[in-house]
Amino acid sequence: MNDEPRLREFAARYAGAWCSQDPAAVANFFAPEASLTINGGVPALGRAAIAREALAFMSAFPDLRVTFDRLLPRGEQVEFHWTLEGHNNGPGGTGAYVRISGWERWTIGGDGLVAASEGHFDAREYARQIESGPAAV
Repeated sequence: MNDEPRLREFAARYAGAWCSQDPAAVANFFAPEASLTINGGVPALGRAAIAREALAFMSAFPDLRVTFDRLLPRGEQVEFHWTLEGHNNGPGGTGAYVRISGWERWTIGGDGLVAASEGHFDAREYARQIESGPAAV
């Protein structure tokens, strides 16, 4: 899966899966034994664990919208840059509108699925926005 048009189409569908409120739709972009690490935390290993990570964001943001910003090749890997936005109206939420950008560094396996993803975003800014409470947007 080294050709750019396929990767761009894959990335667009992946962003769409994040907007679907279906955590399994996100997990299906990963190989069965894949890993997802967010901000250097404990890796989610396998599709079930990856689906739980997606569910956490989907639950916190019932109106979650993830947009695909760009792809950057990085040798044998590719960076998927994204923007997340939504209202933190899930259980225990503050009602705050959140808009953050970040990226995932993907290793794509021979099956064309993500074998490993290292996700990064500004956790401090994310927390600041969550704690700011409701905003008119």
